[in-house]
Amino acid sequence: MKKIVLLGALALSAFSALVQAEDKPLRIGIEAAYPPFAFKQPDGSITGFDYDIGNALCEEMKVKCQWIEQEFDGLIPALKVRKFDAVLSSMSITEDRLKSVDFTAKYYHTPGKLAMKAGTVINDPLVDLKGKKIGVQRASTYDRYATDKFAPAGAEIVRYSSQNEIFLDLAAGRVDATLADIVNIDDGFIKTDAGKGFALVGPDFNDEKYFGNGAGIAVRKGDKALADKISAAIQAIRANGKYKAVQDKYFQFNVYGE
Repeated sequence: MKKIVLLGALALSAFSALVQAEDKPLRIGIEAAYPPFAFKQPDGSITGFDYDIGNALCEEMKVKCQWIEQEFDGLIPALKVRKFDAVLSSMSITEDRLKSVDFTAKYYHTPGKLAMKAGTVINDPLVDLKGKKIGVQRASTYDRYATDKFAPAGAEIVRYSSQNEIFLDLAAGRVDATLADIVNIDDGFIKTDAGKGFALVGPDFNDEKYFGNGAGIAVRKGDKALADKISAAIQAIRANGKYKAVQDKYFQFNVYGE
C-alpha cells in the first residue's frame, strides 16, 4: 500500500511540474522603438508587427507572452544572463550572432537601404558617401556593415541607441544619411511629417555575410527545444492564415520574403 501511495505521489508531482511548465510564461525581450515592427502607443502599450507576431506564436504554442523591454544593444547580453527566454525584435540571423546565440527559422526578410535628402544620387556608396555622416543603430547589422564598408571609404559613422534618434538627427541635418531596414525607414520616417524632403536612395543591401537570411527569434545557445518549438509555430501560423492577418495589418507586400 505504501508503494502505491508513493507512486501516486510521484505521478502527481510529475503532473504538477508539467502543468507548471506549461503555465510558465515565455519571457520575450523587445526594443519598442522600431516602427512599424515595435513601437509605443499613446497610452504606453507596445504594438507593431513583431509584437503581434509574438502574441500569435504564443497563442499557437499555448503559452503566455511576457514582454520585457530592452534597448537593442542590450538584448543579447540580457538573453544570455536569463533576463528573458527569447528575443523577438527584428534581429537578423547572422554568422556573427550565431556565435553567441541560436535562432529560430526566419519570420521575415527585408533589405537594408539608405535614406538621404530627396534628389540625392547614390550610384556607388563607397564613392558617393565619402565625407558624409552616416547614422546607424549601435550593435545592429547596419552598424557592422557601415563600419566595415563605409568607414574605410571615408564616411563618418555615428552610432545611436535607437533608430528613432537617428531620424531626429537626420531631419535636423546633424547626419547626412542613415542605413537601416527599408520598411522601418519608409514607415517610421519617410511617410511621417518629419521625413518630408527625404527619400530612399541607392541600392538594396542584402550581403548575406552581414544581413543574414532574414530576421529570426534568438534563444540562448543550445536551447534547441525552444528554437524548434517556436520555428514550428512560425510555420503553423503561416499555414493557418494568422501570419498573413498580422502582415496585412502593417504591410501591402509579402514581408516574409522568398
